Amino acid sequence: MPGKVTAKIGPSILNADQSRLAEVTQKLLDDGADYLHLDVMDGKFVPRTVLGSQEVKCLRSKIKDAFFETHMMVAEPETWIEQMADAGADQFTFHVEPVADVSLVCRKVREAGMKVGVALKPGTPVSVVTDYIDLADMVLVMTVEPGLGGQKFMDNMMPKVSWLRENYPDIDIEVDGGVGPNTIDACAKAGANMIVSGTAIINSNDSAQVIQNMKSVVNNVLEKC
Repeated sequence: MPGKVTAKIGPSILNADQSRLAEVTQKLLDDGADYLHLDVMDGKFVPRTVLGSQEVKCLRSKIKDAFFETHMMVAEPETWIEQMADAGADQFTFHVEPVADVSLVCRKVREAGMKVGVALKPGTPVSVVTDYIDLADMVLVMTVEPGLGGQKFMDNMMPKVSWLRENYPDIDIEVDGGVGPNTIDACAKAGANMIVSGTAIINSNDSAQVIQNMKSVVNNVLEKC
């Protein structure tokens, strides 16, 4: 995605109170969140089943203007494209591991009117993106194994982020998993500008301060670069 890279904080609502989802997400936006990171799981690619197109659509009916990124932890992402576009997703971020033709899925997502994100599990080499990065708006480097919230941040994923920023300086790079006040510095210095944070924000007594502090760290690094 050409243009100036900016810091964006996207709370993950994976471990939020699902019975008060609209209320919780609206508060996160009021507290300064730049977008919402919605985890969609099918029980196949990962063991857990969380959210689906109907839940996303319901949330969209109550949260009109926020940028929705759906993180598709699903075995067949191509079968979800139309329903997520209809549900009101702005960006469709899918894992490359179960997909035979990543470029084709990227094109179908774009044709459906959504931005394209490609996600890499910790064990996936970052070099795989060279085949289709020109079709993507963002690369998500997972800093935990996908599927469960509250895992420990994997610092050894930072070289992937650094490699992406060095080779593709204008693309959005997202990190997801164990990211919070204690790990944001490593993410920012490596070159990540889109920060997904779940429990560190959701469980905080002052989510607005956590969001602001993390955004400031990323912005400070971006300004120096």
